Amino acid sequence: MVAAESPGRRETMAGYFAEYGLKPGLCRDFREFQSGDRSFVLAVSPLASGFVVPAEGWAIVTEAELYAGLVRHRARKGETRSSIEGMLRDLSELKVGDPVVHEQHGIGRYQGLLNLELEDGQGEFLLLEYQGGDKLYVPVSQLGVIGRYSGAQPEEAPLHKLGSGEWDKAKARAAKQVRDTAAELLALYARRAARHGHAFGIKQHDLEAFAEGFAYEATPDQAAAIEAVIADMTAGKPMDRLVCGDVGFGKTEVALRAAFVAIADRKQVAVLCPTTLLAEQHLQTFADRFADWPVRIAELSRFRSSKEASRILQQLASGEVDIVIGTHKLLAREVKFSGLGLVIIDEEHRFGVRQKEALKRLRAEVDVLTLTATPIPRTLALSLEGIRDFSVIATAPEKRLAIKTFVAPWSEGLIREAVLRELKRGGQVYFLHNEVDSIERMRERLARLLPEARIAVAHGQMRERELERVMREFNAQRSNLLLCSTIIESGIDIPTANTMVIHRADKFGLAQLHQLRGRVGRSHHQAYAYLLTPPEDALGAQAKKRLEAIQMMEQLGSGFYLAMHDLEIRGAGEVLGESQSGEIQEVGFSLYARMLERAVRALKSGRAPALERDLDLDTEVNLHVPALLPASYCSDVQERLALYKRLADAAAPEQLEALREELVDRFGELPEPARALLECHQVRIAARPLGVSRVDATHEAVQLQFVKNPPLDGARVIEFVRGRRNARLVGPERIRVEAKLPAWPERAQAVKEILHSLAA
Repeated sequence: MVAAESPGRRETMAGYFAEYGLKPGLCRDFREFQSGDRSFVLAVSPLASGFVVPAEGWAIVTEAELYAGLVRHRARKGETRSSIEGMLRDLSELKVGDPVVHEQHGIGRYQGLLNLELEDGQGEFLLLEYQGGDKLYVPVSQLGVIGRYSGAQPEEAPLHKLGSGEWDKAKARAAKQVRDTAAELLALYARRAARHGHAFGIKQHDLEAFAEGFAYEATPDQAAAIEAVIADMTAGKPMDRLVCGDVGFGKTEVALRAAFVAIADRKQVAVLCPTTLLAEQHLQTFADRFADWPVRIAELSRFRSSKEASRILQQLASGEVDIVIGTHKLLAREVKFSGLGLVIIDEEHRFGVRQKEALKRLRAEVDVLTLTATPIPRTLALSLEGIRDFSVIATAPEKRLAIKTFVAPWSEGLIREAVLRELKRGGQVYFLHNEVDSIERMRERLARLLPEARIAVAHGQMRERELERVMREFNAQRSNLLLCSTIIESGIDIPTANTMVIHRADKFGLAQLHQLRGRVGRSHHQAYAYLLTPPEDALGAQAKKRLEAIQMMEQLGSGFYLAMHDLEIRGAGEVLGESQSGEIQEVGFSLYARMLERAVRALKSGRAPALERDLDLDTEVNLHVPALLPASYCSDVQERLALYKRLADAAAPEQLEALREELVDRFGELPEPARALLECHQVRIAARPLGVSRVDATHEAVQLQFVKNPPLDGARVIEFVRGRRNARLVGPERIRVEAKLPAWPERAQAVKEILHSLAA
């Protein structure tokens, strides 16, 4: 018996064996194997290694032993996929009425998934409605040309009229803008590539010893981010990497490892924080992790007296301090380092314009690592365009629970119930009231409502020492309700505080609400966030949308989606600057980002970007057989839509193979229409590099339609046609191969063989 890890892997391995003419029997488990009479079977079993039982005459070989070089990470249930571009282009949240962009036809509204009866059987289509009520039916195998529209509020999306030519004009305007931007980007790339940075040396043994001090097991995303940062630091080019991960997902550990690499190579590290409280928190974390190492750490913030600050500045200049943690004071001209090697910036978007200019000057010389929880859309765009290297931590730590979020009008009964529930389980509460003038009146009101609570007050206008004392006492649980302003927004980490009440939540931006909510739920306890608003009729339309979005985004790792919602609610103009907003609004942020990425790719390979090539060719494949995921196989419409999109976005056979395994693992053995759908995508992946725009395989012939000037050697095409009696050219860009192919698997195989011959 050969034991596979999962039903999906069993199917894949059966395919591998079939290539060598081996046909093992399939059985579910060990008992079925023992009772059968087949001498060679494939089953699913979680065994780590195989064994032989000579007395009974059987042996078990595991998948890990057969494919020793293949280390497989099995995704845990509910684990988030961490492709940021996938998140941007994800259709799984699409609701009926939402605007989408079709690369050939423009912006229309999604009206649902429909099943239509065709001459070859049933097919599933996406119905899009355009201006004037025109309808477009898009086969599910072609979802690669569709993306969500973001760039204006959904109800204000500029719909196009089918066949009017407006869309081509809008695309041409965006392409011109894209070419200019791409050229600027490449000039920036060239400047970066010409700069020389410090190539850090690493002692692997020391790094492993430091890593052992991390109390948790690193998640796969965290490990990948750490690996990428260390690779950047050893490369000899100045690093400029953005690590983006939701609140509490372990970005600080990435920063700690980077700091260790810098210090081990005798360089200094500066950690830049937007608030004094966050600087204090980081000081605590760094001091704990470096406690066993000969590393000197100092803090430069308003909590330090001028005498202490001047002593720290002297020690920095002489090299006595290895790590300095501080606020924007670190950017002052009088701060001199003896050998600065790494700058770690927490929540860069919280710094002002002047401070950002100072940061840009730093970037030219040293390695820079930026950490953020909710990337503002501009940062997201910069990272997608490749100006900045980007790592995503989208996997939640184990045992972390999503924060339960409630939006409700102000109610004293609700506040009393929420606070008492937290206090009775020994926890603490944040009550956020962001008006310093009336915070004292709110304290009196809460004291009357909650005589059981020990209330403390914290806001940015307090004297430093007083604020420090209040925060330390709250941390030590001497007070259990902290009435505060947004001073707690960044990075305060108190695991026992698991309920937050936000007064006038309608006044906050989406990223800010997400950031504030992230102050609770930092342990394995269930956390609650109550967003209190005025009565519903007094709320503005945008505030309503923001509150709906934050309530929908309860799941862990939703910071990226929130950044995209922010883009949709605020519009791209405000975020990306007026010069680009028009073009982005016309074609949507997602398509604009893709066009820009392709234009950069074209310029890098030395050719001028062309609009036709700026949008990837999406090959249409018709095997004249129903190709879909039947509702009886996957019943949830949203899930089917997400799977169709992932299949259409797969760009390599390995990605399709992984999706096939996932489908079998989740929904069982593939029915024939699902197998046909996967086969269509295999043909699409093989046909795209040859410039094939359409494949039509009937039971009598295979016909290939090419784009103008395909990337194919003309002599090879003529040689192919001459070498086959049943092949002929039917027009300037079309080949037809006659063949009797009654079954669809034969048709798919014939198409793949023809494509292979043309590519060879």
